[in-house]
Amino acid sequence: MEMPSPDPSVIERKARVVARLLEVLPGDAVIHDEHETRAYECDALTAYKCPPMIAVLPATTEEVAAVLRICHAEGVPVVPRGSGTSLAGGALPTADCVLLGVARMNDVLETDYDNRFIRVQSGRTNLSVTGAVEEDGFFYAPDPSSQLACAIAGNIAMNSGGAHCLKYGVTTNNLMGVTLVTMEGEVLEIGGPYLDSGGLDLLGLICGSEGQLGVVTEATLRILPKPEGARPVLIGFDDNAVAGACVSDIIKAGVLPVAIEFMDRICIETTEAFAQAGYPMCEALLIVEVEGSEAEIDAQLALIVEIARRHDPVEVRESRSTEESARIWLGRKSAFGAMGQISDYMCLDGTIPVSALPEVLRRIGEMSRDFGLRVGNVFHAGDGNMHPLILFDANKPGDLELCEAFGAEILKLCVEAGGCLTGEHGVGIEKRDLMGVQYGADDLEVQMAVKDVFDPHWLLNPAKVFPLAASEDRRAAALAAE
Repeated sequence: MEMPSPDPSVIERKARVVARLLEVLPGDAVIHDEHETRAYECDALTAYKCPPMIAVLPATTEEVAAVLRICHAEGVPVVPRGSGTSLAGGALPTADCVLLGVARMNDVLETDYDNRFIRVQSGRTNLSVTGAVEEDGFFYAPDPSSQLACAIAGNIAMNSGGAHCLKYGVTTNNLMGVTLVTMEGEVLEIGGPYLDSGGLDLLGLICGSEGQLGVVTEATLRILPKPEGARPVLIGFDDNAVAGACVSDIIKAGVLPVAIEFMDRICIETTEAFAQAGYPMCEALLIVEVEGSEAEIDAQLALIVEIARRHDPVEVRESRSTEESARIWLGRKSAFGAMGQISDYMCLDGTIPVSALPEVLRRIGEMSRDFGLRVGNVFHAGDGNMHPLILFDANKPGDLELCEAFGAEILKLCVEAGGCLTGEHGVGIEKRDLMGVQYGADDLEVQMAVKDVFDPHWLLNPAKVFPLAASEDRRAAALAAE
């Protein structure tokens, strides 16, 4: 069968855009060979793939602005990309887009310990921000599980959190300012190295906007002095719901751990086989970490252990050394990689009130039996940020679709319980058509009106966040108005 010839107008348009981009970027920063663009065809939601028309790798804010001016003039959609670790399809390209990667923008631009901030280019990885200041006794608090690889740009786009966000907050609580480039190529400075800025809270609007409003090229981040010490306790239970009730009681007692992490039996068994951390074989495991002086740590852990014992734990293991602490955390930090060794999985990201944990965990167990798919639960229990891992076989026809249907029901359950569709992974393409579950038509209209202001032609990160039909209608209306 003879393959159809490429559309000459598409070839001509691509050639013209490539030529214009090569006028403002070095040759190795413009990737247009169809084989080479496949390196950017997906992010960590690997079930969906689409190579971009072109990928570009600018190194400065000025280069980003030049790229966006060209794309705006040509009417070419732009998909911003940090490190490609999005689990919601937030950096999935479209076939007609320019994918704008910020990986080359990884410099530290300024460090100010007196005022406790660091200014970095947005392609710098999360963990390397702490790496730049830790020798001087400081750290950057948000710590997503992908922190070794994920970029600050993506953290800002999705308002990422991590295990320690219970005490220190998520990205928005640690973000002081950004340099933002609009689709028209205008460079805006929003916020800065101070506690709060006057006027509208545009910084709060940008953080979590998923690349819909502009491209963040620089970020001013809050850094904090390292605590005197930290120590975890590991608590095992024979029932998921009982573990959830324990979490709720710890929070109600007024204790503020730096982290409360949850793992169920599937995750415990899998990570133990992988990492051999010495975990007890039980139905549910909590890792609760506190920090401060030795006296503070002892007092907090004593209260936590007292609360835990009211729930008849099968094991309580309090760390007494740095080595024991590392061992307690070893399995949790290995969980996602370990689960990937036994099965394909889809990682969800619903958030619920902590008090709803026991009921939601019970309902997920019932759904697992109804759908015939196993679920591994490993998540940030302290702030109710759930990460159910639905196990499926990508090579089995219909399994992906069944997995997605199951995932949708879990997310609907989260909203029903008083939570929301996402805590830190974002909406992307994964949850865009579930937005109506959480928001009414008027709510969505207001959100889309904000995008109209920043990106009136709907060229930035197309087909994401908003229900697909609504996005396409908005884009069609913008084209018709030209």
